Amino acid sequence: MTPQLEVFSSSEELVRAAANRIVASSKNAIAERGQFTLALAGGSTPKALYQLLATPEFASQIDWKKTHIFFGDERAFPREHEYSNARMASESLLNHVPLPTENICYMNGSAENLEAAARDYENELRAVTDRLDVVLLGMGDDGHTASLFPDYAALDESEKLCAATDVSPTPPPSRRITLTFPALNAAREVLLLITGEGKAKRVQEAWQQLVSTQIKDALPVARVRPGDGRLIWMLDEGAARQVK
Repeated sequence: MTPQLEVFSSSEELVRAAANRIVASSKNAIAERGQFTLALAGGSTPKALYQLLATPEFASQIDWKKTHIFFGDERAFPREHEYSNARMASESLLNHVPLPTENICYMNGSAENLEAAARDYENELRAVTDRLDVVLLGMGDDGHTASLFPDYAALDESEKLCAATDVSPTPPPSRRITLTFPALNAAREVLLLITGEGKAKRVQEAWQQLVSTQIKDALPVARVRPGDGRLIWMLDEGAARQVK
């Protein structure tokens, strides 16, 4: 796996490029395997991407009946809660395209037993595919991705595809369910979307860890390394300002 770095002049340009990649990947996946599997991320940049994918220009290019939607992580809130990634994805994309409801695999953030909910989610994922076609990710200020935070046990999971994780250090404080590195690093393609100059220093640190193949003590985002898949870091100029 050789990571690929793409820098865009604006977040809008980045989002359009990501939408085009998703369309192309969906067509290839359906042509080769009869379905397309996509894992969604939370955050403002993914939200802008979903809103673009919901427009006729892009929605008309995806065969939604053959598309299966998963989530990279979810907070321990009901699906209708304002902090729910599922609610954001539904309001910005899923409610606006002809996607069969049975093709959406939600994480049960409101479950009393999140460990059991994570096991159930892994079973649902395995029932659809042995590897995701495209995973969308972002990066937090501390270098976390999905809900894989520095110094938390889920980072070291080597077998489970999905895990519950303890209270995250970022607001809103909540337990979470997350895909793990075994799931992320099995993907055919990972698109990491990062925007904003405020993240430039952390981006530079993570990128250096990635290209130097440093794994010990690496930031979570730098540990996303698909074995035989594609890893594409998509940055706007602000986020890429310190990358060498």
